[in-house]
Amino acid sequence: MKLLYTILRPAAVLLMSAIALAATARYQMLDDTLRRSDIYPGTVHTFRVAVPDDYNPSRPAALYVGLDGILCHAPEVIDSLSACGIMPVTISVYLQPGYVPAADGTVARYNRSNEFDATDARFATFLETELLPAVEKIVTSDGRPLRLSPDPADRMIFGLSSGGIAAFNAAWQRPDLFSKVFSGCGTFVPMRGGNDIEAIVRKHEPLPLRIFLQDGYTDTWNPIFGSWYEHNRMLASALEFAGYDCAFDWAEGGHSVARSSQIFHEVMKWMWRPDSTATATTGNGLLASLLIPGETWQPTTVPAEIPALGSATYSDGSLTAKAENCGNWLTQYLTAPDGSAVCGQRFYWLHSTDNMPAAPAGMAFDGDGYLWVVTASGIQICDQNGRVRGILRLPKGLEQSRTAIIISEGSVTLTDGIGALTRRLNVKAPVPGKRPASQGAA
Repeated sequence: MKLLYTILRPAAVLLMSAIALAATARYQMLDDTLRRSDIYPGTVHTFRVAVPDDYNPSRPAALYVGLDGILCHAPEVIDSLSACGIMPVTISVYLQPGYVPAADGTVARYNRSNEFDATDARFATFLETELLPAVEKIVTSDGRPLRLSPDPADRMIFGLSSGGIAAFNAAWQRPDLFSKVFSGCGTFVPMRGGNDIEAIVRKHEPLPLRIFLQDGYTDTWNPIFGSWYEHNRMLASALEFAGYDCAFDWAEGGHSVARSSQIFHEVMKWMWRPDSTATATTGNGLLASLLIPGETWQPTTVPAEIPALGSATYSDGSLTAKAENCGNWLTQYLTAPDGSAVCGQRFYWLHSTDNMPAAPAGMAFDGDGYLWVVTASGIQICDQNGRVRGILRLPKGLEQSRTAIIISEGSVTLTDGIGALTRRLNVKAPVPGKRPASQGAA
């Protein structure tokens, strides 16, 4: 495990006086409210924005998003680190979870768990399309409009508990929005699917994220949902396995902001160090064999022949995989001598990061007998025994539900009939009439 112990100083040195820092603060704090939301209908969100005195609108500022409002003396720490050049000029946004008011003004619905604990992309979309545009409409008292850097390398998000998983998930869903994540006591437990994240991390191609996890040995906030500490350690193991730029802090204590506050200053220094966030080689053998460093999806010509969606057949015709409205299952059929489909079983099981049906579209077998399936959760690659071994991120620009996949020697092409993208990968094309070698029963 990559522990931060080696760079932590004694607590007495680390804990700065919030009063002393505030006395020399070089920023102004602005309050605002989002009174409507298309992502979370009927929901109201309040937020605060800290704008540095030396912020100049001609140079877009870095961004820090803190969930559950101001925690860990973040405005003062950011101000201090910016003053000494460790952090760039940074506009920080402190968001409170939403609530739905009743007609009489009381709270009809608390929306924190729905927004923060969910593993789908709604919260990231809310940040991108509602919160951050609202921030950029703000003008300071001295007339400065707010401009945020669009570069994910200039953006960080932090949260504690449910906010911790929300911060992680926002960056995971949208690494083009945030590249830096600090999760304290993150709720990666069986609450709304957070326990599945570590499995997805192991199978997914690595994303350009820098991640810090913190938790205490005795963190079991609610044993109905399991052990927060154990699940954080499992996610940490998965991140190391997948080759992420990551570090962790495990210490005495339970479900509390105390330890995150204690180490916040040093974590921020680690987070904003100038090293690249490029990932190391993943420990996932299939992905390591497929991925070519630096190769990304590139526009290409729409193929003249586009395979049908929802099924794929082995190159020798001996078996077929089909999507038959079985949730996250695909059915496999063998082909009888007379050409009929026999021995159908629910066989291939697909992941779903949003707890919805995987929505398989295009499918294709490669030359090694792996089944590639375009789903809402990425391009999932199943072995001959029906298990997902690798997941590639689905590129933007195509309509997933209409996207077919074509496997050629050394490349994969996706097309929805309107556009097409191709990516170089170390993949074998299927050979017509030839059955792939067996992968065995293991």
